[in-house]
Amino acid sequence: MSKTSLPASDRAARLREALLAAEFTVDGVLDALGAPAYAALARSETVPALRATRGASRLKTLVRLFLLQCSVPADRAGDALPLDDALADGWLAGGESAGGGVSGAASGSVRATVDIRPYGGPEGQDWFIVSDLGCSVGGAAGAGGRGEAVVLGVGGASTTLAGLTVRRQVASALDLGTGSGLQALHATQHATRVTATDLNARALDFTRLTLALSGVEQAELLEGSLFEPVGDATYDLIVSNPPFVISPAADGAPGGRRTYRDGGMAGDDLCRTLVQQAGDHLNEGGFAQFLANWEHVEGEEWQDRLRSWVPRGCDAWIVQREVQDVTQYAELWLRDSGDHQAVDDDRYARLYDAWLDEFETRKTHAVGFGWITLRKAALGTVRGGPSIVVEDWPHAVEQPLGEAVEAHFLRQDYLRTHDDAALLAGRFTLAAEVVQEQVGLPGAEDPEHVVLRQHRGMRRATKVDTVGAGFAGVCDGTLSAGRILDAIAQLVEEDPVLLRDRTPESIRLLVGEGYLEPVGE
Repeated sequence: MSKTSLPASDRAARLREALLAAEFTVDGVLDALGAPAYAALARSETVPALRATRGASRLKTLVRLFLLQCSVPADRAGDALPLDDALADGWLAGGESAGGGVSGAASGSVRATVDIRPYGGPEGQDWFIVSDLGCSVGGAAGAGGRGEAVVLGVGGASTTLAGLTVRRQVASALDLGTGSGLQALHATQHATRVTATDLNARALDFTRLTLALSGVEQAELLEGSLFEPVGDATYDLIVSNPPFVISPAADGAPGGRRTYRDGGMAGDDLCRTLVQQAGDHLNEGGFAQFLANWEHVEGEEWQDRLRSWVPRGCDAWIVQREVQDVTQYAELWLRDSGDHQAVDDDRYARLYDAWLDEFETRKTHAVGFGWITLRKAALGTVRGGPSIVVEDWPHAVEQPLGEAVEAHFLRQDYLRTHDDAALLAGRFTLAAEVVQEQVGLPGAEDPEHVVLRQHRGMRRATKVDTVGAGFAGVCDGTLSAGRILDAIAQLVEEDPVLLRDRTPESIRLLVGEGYLEPVGE
C-alpha cells in the first residue's frame, strides 16, 4: 500500500462488528495476553505477546494482525473478520505465499496495512484508534525513519490531554492537530458539532477511519495549520496536542522535520502562537486546553514567559509537569526518532550538536512540559482582572482531571468576587477527599506540624498551623468562617479581631487549592 493510500471506511461497521464479536477490546486483549505481556507491549516489547498468541483463536489472530503486525494465514484471518471486504477496502493486503512470493489472497497469508488499537471510552465504550503501522506500541516508538507524514496512534501525551479535558455538554468543539483522531473521538460524546484539523492531510484520513471504526458520528475535517482552516469560527471547547517539540529550525536542519512532532517554528513559538490565537476562537465561557513545551531562558522567569502568552479576556491555569536540561531534552527526541541508532556515528553527533547550537543561540538552558488551560471570561460575570495561575507541579495526580480543571476556575471566580469581609461571612465544607496528617516525634505531646492532603484530583498537600487545622476540621457548612474563628480565638486565648485580620489569606489558599468548598454559591 502506498503512503497516500489508506483503507476505505464505507464498510467499517462490518469490520467493527467482527472485532467486537472476537472480543478484540481492551479487556479482551488484556485477558488474552495476560498482564505481564500486555504491559510489555506498552513498552514496545513484543516477544511476550507473540508467545501468548500462538493459538488459532479469532482474538489471537486479530492481535497478531493489528497489534503485532504479523502476517497470518488467510484462512485464519477469514475466520476472524470479513476477509473479502477487508482486502477490498484496504485494511489488509496479501502477505507472503507458501512459495515465498507475494500472496494474492486466500491460499497464502495476509497482513494489516494499518495499526488498529482497542481503546476504552470514558463510559466503557469500545473504540478503536487507527494509525500507521509501528507507531502505537509504546507511544511514538518505531516512528523514526518513516517520513514526516507519519501518523501516530495512542500515546501518553494524547491520553493525558483526554483526561484533562473539561467534559461539559457543548455545542461546538475543535480538535486542532487531530492526528489519529483521539481527541475528536472523545469530543463526539459531549459536543453537538466537532471539527478536527491537521496540517497533514493523511492525519485527517486516519481520523475518519478512527471515528468510523469506533461507531461514532463523523467530524468536520479541515486541512491546514493552526487556526487557518477555521477562519473566524468560534468554539465552546478547543483541544490540541500540537507538535510541541522544540527542535532545530527546519531550514537546513540535519535530520529533517517530522510533522507529528516538530512545529516548524523557532523555539516555543508554535505553542505561544497557538495559545495567543485561541482567545479569538473561544465563545464566552469556553475552554481551550493544550499540551505544550516552553523554554527556560537565561535572565527570564519561565512563569513570566507563560503569563505573557495568555490572550486578553482569558483566565488561565498553567501547570508545569516536568523540566529537562537541554542535553536531556535533545537526547529524548533523538531517541524518539531513532537517530541514536544511526549506523553513521558522526551523524548522531552532528544532530546532537545542531540541537545544542539552537538552544545556545536562544540562551535556553532547560525546557518545561505541561498543561495550559484557558477560559474565555463571560462579559460582566466576573469583576477584577484575569485569574492567571502558573505553577510547578511534578507530583502524581489522579486522572481524569476534567472536573478538577473546571472546579479550579469556579473557585477563582469565587475568590475574585469575595473580599475579606465576604469571605469571613461565607460558609465552607472540607472537601470529601481531604485527610489530616499529624507529623512529629513518637510520643510527643503536640505534632511538629499538621498536613492537609488531597487523595483525588491534583493530590496536593499543604502544611497548616493549629488554627488552620482546627478551622478546616470544623468546616461543615453550618457556621460562617468568622464565627468559627471567634470560637477558635477563645480556645487559644487570642484576640478574635487580630485572628480575623490575619486568617483570610490562609482561607483563600485553602479555597483556591480545593481543600475547602464554598457553600451556597
